[in-house]
Amino acid sequence: MFVKIEEIREGLEINEPITLGVLEDALSRKGEETGFRPLRAAQLKASFRRVSGGVLLKGEFGVEVAAPCKRCLGEVTATIPVSFTLTLIPRSLATDGGLASEEADDEDSDRAGSFDLQDVDREWFDGRTIDLDPILREQVLLALPMNLVCRETCRGLCPVCGENLNEKQCQCEREVVDPRWMALKNIKLN
Repeated sequence: MFVKIEEIREGLEINEPITLGVLEDALSRKGEETGFRPLRAAQLKASFRRVSGGVLLKGEFGVEVAAPCKRCLGEVTATIPVSFTLTLIPRSLATDGGLASEEADDEDSDRAGSFDLQDVDREWFDGRTIDLDPILREQVLLALPMNLVCRETCRGLCPVCGENLNEKQCQCEREVVDPRWMALKNIKLN
């Protein structure tokens, strides 16, 4: 999905579908599975405004996903709300005005994982068109929950036999004692 800069005069509002393919690509990029899979396409509502040489992008959409419960491994479906605000800066301004350039990023590449907090909401674009697909991929990944559970009271799986404790209570003894501490079991204290 592309937006041309000349379309953004006094501002631009879009209401466009995000295809299932883009969402599938975002959730399983280059074979790195997230454990989530999209159930249907989404609808992007976004506004673009020109600001001091760049573009201010505000967008929101909801992604309906399915994933295994983190406790019992049963399938869970959820709608993940995605809302973001980004400042899109043309690459031609990368060296103007003290903005970081790609060359500077390459020089600091030995500091893996470090970035300036002021650059968190900035994205670069070629100056003529804005490709929304990589932006949408990133925003979907940032919005995913760390632990998705089927319900807050989920009891999970038995660590001994693997029985789903939500469905049936097993008879396993769950107090497994570390064998390194067994010698202390026979110590008598007066």
